[in-house]
Amino acid sequence: MAEAKLAPNLPDWMVKHANRYLSSGGTDGHMYKTTLPKQGEVTVPSLLLTTTGRKSGDKFIFPLYYGTDRGSYFIIASKGGAPEHPGWYRNLLANPEVEVQVGTKKMTARARTASGDERARLWKKSLEFWPPYADYQLKTEREIPVVVLDPVH
Repeated sequence: MAEAKLAPNLPDWMVKHANRYLSSGGTDGHMYKTTLPKQGEVTVPSLLLTTTGRKSGDKFIFPLYYGTDRGSYFIIASKGGAPEHPGWYRNLLANPEVEVQVGTKKMTARARTASGDERARLWKKSLEFWPPYADYQLKTEREIPVVVLDPVH
């Protein structure tokens, strides 16, 4: 099987961020600095998620912001509030076995979509590290999925 590659059609800033993360082995890029309107500079933790393409079977890497909860990581399938789910989310619905890199630490994880009280609690936590998620939800009719990445031990 081919080595994982950056997902196609990523915005330029994500490509630069992911390349910095990958080329440093995770020592640079884990904590992503950016500027938000009305909030100034923020630092957001980011991980690299590798999914298996639902159509191609190829492995694709996506840089995503994350939170932690009870020994697991969680990510938000926002796509900036687009009407459709991001490709990486559709990939993990088809194959929930994923690879995750957090800083220099690499692991295999099983992805699942949070629901009910768990989703509500994690969504609230996600707004602490990335407040724009609230605006993204207002832009779309779909409920933005909260995905839990449970490490496989």
